[in-house]
Amino acid sequence: MSCGLRIVADENIPALEPLFGAVGELVRLPGRSLCRQDLQQADLLLVRSVTRVDRALLEGTPVRFVGTATIGTDHLDTGWLEAAGIPYVNAPGCNADAVVEYVISCLWHLAAEQGFDPLARRVGVVGAGNVGGRLVRRLRGLGMEVLVCDPPRAEREGGEGFATLEQVLEQADLISLHTPLIGDGPHPTRHLLDAERLSRLQSGAILINSGRGPVIDNQALLAVKRQRPDLTLVLDVWEREPLVDPLLAQLCAIVTPHIAGYSLDGKIRGTWMLYRAICQWLGLPAPITLEQVLPAAQFSALTVSDELDPLLPIRLLYDPYRDDRALRATLALAPEARALAFDRLRKQYPVRREFARLRLEGVHQRALAERLDALGFSVQMA
Repeated sequence: MSCGLRIVADENIPALEPLFGAVGELVRLPGRSLCRQDLQQADLLLVRSVTRVDRALLEGTPVRFVGTATIGTDHLDTGWLEAAGIPYVNAPGCNADAVVEYVISCLWHLAAEQGFDPLARRVGVVGAGNVGGRLVRRLRGLGMEVLVCDPPRAEREGGEGFATLEQVLEQADLISLHTPLIGDGPHPTRHLLDAERLSRLQSGAILINSGRGPVIDNQALLAVKRQRPDLTLVLDVWEREPLVDPLLAQLCAIVTPHIAGYSLDGKIRGTWMLYRAICQWLGLPAPITLEQVLPAAQFSALTVSDELDPLLPIRLLYDPYRDDRALRATLALAPEARALAFDRLRKQYPVRREFARLRLEGVHQRALAERLDALGFSVQMA
């Protein structure tokens, strides 16, 4: 099937060899430092969100196709690519479940630590696309009250069922951000949460950002948090990545190095989606299935009782405090070393599997089974 193509890819994209080895010659390079010189003989470019793909990178190269193994495309200059006649694809929804499970894990861990019932929280989801929409469905499946803020969708679908950002800020106990990063237009999201809006968070609110760092004005957030110790902050994304603000990080309950979507399942699903899109572009069959490249889970089944605390299987698959400890250990480093450590944590990220990979057996109570199913686990009733 080899087409004699030269494929330059971010070295951190998984499953490249089994999926693209027969398509062409693979060259793996660090994504953050990719430059035009690296692409002088490249036909295809495969990236992640750390690579800015624009005229400065591609003009004068033979690159004919760009794929990003990510949900978002804000790191692609799509206008220039279209004008240059270079097709591009992304992987919408590839790691959406992983990000949803990051939010759920943080919520359940914070609930255990702070002593509140997670199901009693009113949640505001800002941005209801692939990630936010799935989070809304899971939380509502748990019986939780969810406010949904998505102005573009509200315009297309009518305002019924949608809340304004002001309503979310003033009424939600927990706010989770899942918007793309948009700098202009009718609905810009850069610094969507500025000093004025952050000041309107209700007492005791939890704010989680696992979308795009600059959606929150990080300096304003630092100032507000210094005045509002009642707020609980969870940040996975940062305004100046890979440089984390250590002063802000020290005031957060949970800090992680942009890994909310870093399940092994999500990362490989993204690569597989690119494989299918590129095969279609080349007019070739795409015989490799996702299951063929996904490894077996280390924990595939767990026998439980009807007294099960849902935090147990959540913690078994993902404990956000592990990532929190790893990032905090870098905060005292000099800026350049801190930035390098941030990327190293992402490159060397341990294997994490999605909830659906764990089957929970032995449940008798239907209410518990329904709750575990809503969380995303595979449930086999006794």
